[in-house]
Amino acid sequence: MSASAELDSNKSDRIPPLESGDRLSRHEFERRYTAMPHVKKAELIEGVVYLASPLRFRSHGKPHGQLITWLGVYQISTLGVELADNATVRLDLDNEPQPDVVLLIDERLGGQAHISNDDYIEGAPELVAEVAASSAANDLHDKKRAYWRNGVQEYIVWQILENKLNWFSLQNGEYVPLEADADGVIKSQVFPGLWLATPALLAGDMTKVVAVLQQGLNSKEHAAFVQRLSHQ
Repeated sequence: MSASAELDSNKSDRIPPLESGDRLSRHEFERRYTAMPHVKKAELIEGVVYLASPLRFRSHGKPHGQLITWLGVYQISTLGVELADNATVRLDLDNEPQPDVVLLIDERLGGQAHISNDDYIEGAPELVAEVAASSAANDLHDKKRAYWRNGVQEYIVWQILENKLNWFSLQNGEYVPLEADADGVIKSQVFPGLWLATPALLAGDMTKVVAVLQQGLNSKEHAAFVQRLSHQ
């Protein structure tokens, strides 16, 4: 092979890098993402590539950690429920997000998603939570539509700049907001006992957030849920 032919061959074998705004199939997205191990977060949403910017402490890192703390306490108290942080989810051929947090029921116990042979989540987790800069973020638009269409049962979006949290529930084929009770507590419809003291979370009072969650974990509804999972 001539030097020029070898150079042409090397060029044809080279995998193009991911770029924000690229329109790719899920297969091509994964091929390019795998070839870029230095990239820590990339998502395919409605066929479009999104690369994450560096994450700031107060606008993402801290609230992300608070969501993990809240959901982690629930997970360790609920056998058969799994928690994941920034795990890639193969939703459909045009969508492969990497949510901030997912909570799912083990597929062997009736969960709607499963773990693939190559260790990715395939299908829709029961609950997804995202930290968004504002209401203008993709989390409340194309990504929300992709989660809705694929059957994510509950979707939490914490809008940091507005200091607001939305918790959507899939009911009769539509996302509807779950409303807080008189005490400001939102209760999951999919995970009994998963209670969130929203004002406390927004104020950074994690002691109260965990205390209210513990009340949910002590409820009859949570006990019945754990019992039901153990008999699947």
